[in-house]
Amino acid sequence: MEHSSLILATAFMGHRLLATGPLHQVALAVKAAGDAPDPVLVFRDATGTVIDLDLRGSDQDILQRLDPALSPQPVGAEMAMAEPRGRGRPRLGVVAREVTLLPRHWEWLNAQPGGASVALRKLVEEARRALPEKERKRQSQEAAYRAMAALAGNLPHFEEASRALFADDATRFVNLVTDWSEDICLYVKRLAWP
Repeated sequence: MEHSSLILATAFMGHRLLATGPLHQVALAVKAAGDAPDPVLVFRDATGTVIDLDLRGSDQDILQRLDPALSPQPVGAEMAMAEPRGRGRPRLGVVAREVTLLPRHWEWLNAQPGGASVALRKLVEEARRALPEKERKRQSQEAAYRAMAALAGNLPHFEEASRALFADDATRFVNLVTDWSEDICLYVKRLAWP
């Protein structure tokens, strides 16, 4: 799983904003809210998808499930019995996975300054920055629509607001959603028009 401090999330209790920030902080805020009278939904801000959280146990149990690097490090005798550290930099969110390439690709990657991992990270970051504005806009509209459908799918003017969202008409969108909760309006606008 991706490092939870790198995942930005937002939690809603019914139509009211409960928490926003790194996923591990939002998860603890949702747990602290206890048995809410309204349903609680947690969204991944980058995609607008709902995140299913396992809130059983203590705060440390939750943090351990979300990201083992966030739980306290063992000390003394516990450290001797702890599992040896794996490769990578878990505190930075570095995750080891398998990549399959042709031999000529490996040769080129290994000849780059810093080796294959550094070269791959640079290539990915360059490709992300080069993402066309049109594609970025489409992704943010889809993320906003997913969250909007989950939070406001049964509210007045949902269909018209959806059309305004995909037409990139922020003014019309705001005019259509004036009856909605201010928290929902601001969140959807933030996702659609960052």
